Amino acid sequence: MNKKIILVLNSGSSSVKYSLFNENLKEIEKGIEERIGLEGGAKNHREAIKRIFKKITDSGKIKDLSEIKTIGHRVVHGGEDFRKPVLVNEKVIKKLKEYSKLAPLHNPPNILGIEACRELLPKAKNVAVFDTSFYNSLTPEAYLYAIPYQFYQKEKIRRYGFHGISHNYVSQEAKKILGKKIQRLITCHLGAGSSITATFKGKPIDTSMGFTPLEGLVMESRSGSIDPAIPIYLISQLGFKPEEVDNLLNKKSGFIGICGIKDFRDILKSKDEKAKLAYRIYLRSVIKHIGAYTGLLGGLDALVFTAGIGEGAVRFRKDAVDQLKYLGAEIDQKKNKENKYIISTKKSRVDILVVPTNEALMIAKETFKLIKH
Repeated sequence: MNKKIILVLNSGSSSVKYSLFNENLKEIEKGIEERIGLEGGAKNHREAIKRIFKKITDSGKIKDLSEIKTIGHRVVHGGEDFRKPVLVNEKVIKKLKEYSKLAPLHNPPNILGIEACRELLPKAKNVAVFDTSFYNSLTPEAYLYAIPYQFYQKEKIRRYGFHGISHNYVSQEAKKILGKKIQRLITCHLGAGSSITATFKGKPIDTSMGFTPLEGLVMESRSGSIDPAIPIYLISQLGFKPEEVDNLLNKKSGFIGICGIKDFRDILKSKDEKAKLAYRIYLRSVIKHIGAYTGLLGGLDALVFTAGIGEGAVRFRKDAVDQLKYLGAEIDQKKNKENKYIISTKKSRVDILVVPTNEALMIAKETFKLIKH
């Protein structure tokens, strides 16, 4: 029986996804514990992870939990302190808790997952893999906001970028699929949360999400970038409380705010005029970012679509690429409908790819790389 099992956990506020990998980084088991804290679900993250451990042993993929030597955890925010994956100890946990104020929706459940594993499986090594660390190559002109510099120095208010694990994975996969180095690449992680990243020679130079995952593209329930005066107006003129504005922009905006429909698949099928408007607004948001990043890169060699919308919305990919004809981008609609890896025509000057993201595998790779040394 394999003795080098890696467990990967992605702990969210009400769910924990898990994947089990062997020493060859082959996924041998995966699943999810949902409705944490709700009726029918585990009462807390500790209980959810206990259930996951039972599912793993019941599956027969391993005989005993002691075979899990390492656990890789997705952690959304590592700030400026964690520029690469790190072995978790008390000092690391304390620092992660400090960053919870920058990612209040994500870091607390990430930390709960880590603490539960340290308690329930004390002999296993825990590794934190960060969404933000992929963006360590951003230069000051890319990550600083044009507000008084003291807010960066004292409060660390800056662009951090998110979805880094996914963008890192698909950019590496695109290189493998094309069989060549890609100098100027734009990766589009389009799903309930959406972000776009520009990389030059494998290093990110800009990304759409910023200080929080709210900035950038229009999303399922998030507004994306808006005039900063709007929250001020909502508070000073309409009597909103700051927490109400936060809830409005993060949970009641985007597709939901425009047309009341959450799932992009339903928007694609809907004949409602507001649903059609939501589609056009989202498309425009994506095109604007691709255009801006093409300018920063000085051209474009390859474009990657990934995540739920990027991998599944055939019509959206066609509509997006049709607006990039000025770059010499051309889509092969047959390949596009078949969800091939490469969906551009042979004469297209830009390689266009659909690459299914695999954050769990990327976390396993990063975890394995760390513990091997």
